[in-house]
Amino acid sequence: MRSNIQTPGGKSFVCTKTLHSTTEIQRIVQKKTLVALHMKVKRIVSNIKSKNLENAQAFYKDILGLELVMDLGWIQTYSTDSERSVQVSIASEGGSGTAVPDLSIEVDDLETVLYRVKEAKIKIEYGPAVEPWGVRRFYVRDPFGKLINLLQHE
Repeated sequence: MRSNIQTPGGKSFVCTKTLHSTTEIQRIVQKKTLVALHMKVKRIVSNIKSKNLENAQAFYKDILGLELVMDLGWIQTYSTDSERSVQVSIASEGGSGTAVPDLSIEVDDLETVLYRVKEAKIKIEYGPAVEPWGVRRFYVRDPFGKLINLLQHE
């Protein structure tokens, strides 16, 4: 027996199985609804815990040139209006024998960032170095103690 079933999202499909109960119909509808949904990650946000949000501006705005795009008092978000990409890296080391950084931030002009870091007298933890995988980079710590990998593709 053929049954035409509609999912809560408005999609319909034909079921050729003989259905004996409402629960069985609900299970099939739920399964078809989940399979029909398409999801993609649009953005990944890194959250750094701190009680001193005002310290973020000196590093994330003044050094990296990010703009404060949201300030709710308990959270500040710094961003850029360029296209955002989604990427998560899981690592056992940071490459070239370094520690795994908490954040990797790719910039389009590493020399400018390096100049700003030196002007602000922020200690460079590693580098600058040209790595065999095609990036030039260096490590610093942000005001919250997080290890930051600043890099530019060669």
